[in-house]
Amino acid sequence: MSESAASSTAFGPQVLAARIRVSPEDFRVEEIDAFEASGDGEHLLLTVEKRGMNTGFVAGAIARWAGVQELAVGFAGQKDRHAVTVQRFSVQLPGREAPELALLEQDGLRVLAQARHRRKLSRGALDGNRFVLVLRDVQGDRTAIEARLAQVAARGVPNAFGDQRFGHGGGNVGKALAMFAQGPRGKRMGREQRSMLLSAARSALFNRVLAARVADGSWERGLEGEVWMLDGSRSVFGPEPWGEPLAQRLAAFDIHPSGPLWGRGNLRSEGACRALELAALDDETSRSLRDGLERAGLEQERRALRVRPDAMAWDWPDAGSLRVSFSLPPGSYATSVLEQLGAVTDAASPVAADS
Repeated sequence: MSESAASSTAFGPQVLAARIRVSPEDFRVEEIDAFEASGDGEHLLLTVEKRGMNTGFVAGAIARWAGVQELAVGFAGQKDRHAVTVQRFSVQLPGREAPELALLEQDGLRVLAQARHRRKLSRGALDGNRFVLVLRDVQGDRTAIEARLAQVAARGVPNAFGDQRFGHGGGNVGKALAMFAQGPRGKRMGREQRSMLLSAARSALFNRVLAARVADGSWERGLEGEVWMLDGSRSVFGPEPWGEPLAQRLAAFDIHPSGPLWGRGNLRSEGACRALELAALDDETSRSLRDGLERAGLEQERRALRVRPDAMAWDWPDAGSLRVSFSLPPGSYATSVLEQLGAVTDAASPVAADS
């Protein structure tokens, strides 16, 4: 999982080595909208294609173009700079028309569509992301690679948090530990950085539990005392006795095993599942992260341990290039799919692209 490199995957040995993002066009991401514009209202929805720019930079450019504070600009998800991405922004323009779009567009930024809407676009207001990824300098047996891709399409992948959640070199976990330190050693953080570090701490703990579940093969089959998550939602149920109804729902990807997003309160899991979760988080660093998250006031939540890419397809543009396309729900990472193929080196940055 994301905090360390591995020579194997959830499906066995790695089947390829390759490079990703040799150019931004090799990593294309398009948001899947969660709603249609209402057609009226004081907010303008802009569907934007950007290249070589991160989401915050574009939000600032839109604010300057519209002559408003950056707080008046909304977006559903952060998208990486080293990619070509299509995403929506909203900008509040009460009682006035927007400036000419030509004044906003520039090299690497163009507006594909615009429409009026009644509300600001909020974080997470998307149904997922559609990816088209091109791997370059591919080394490996093509038959084995295509067999692995078929496994991923059929069985899904471990739903790990991507490396970008942990910052450059994974440094956000260390910063979280410094923030959690008691007394004068504790570092004060601004609101945005504090939120980022709390997320990093939670994500690191989840990935450690997920790594343990991958190691024993239970990431896709569940354990005694399992808490189940409904596909496409945050709703959970269980534990409950194993039987044919649960087995059928698991095989149909209607439900998934889950792992803890740490916070205050008791773990919902029981039995073997609970024992594994606690054992995976019993080292000194994990205990410090757990204590810090509890003192910060976060509550226990759960996250699905597996995710299955939708509409997955692949082809070979040339002998050394592999193009893979698929969609993922919000909060899941394209890097989790690539990790199940082999050693994929990011040619643009040591931090992987966002989901």
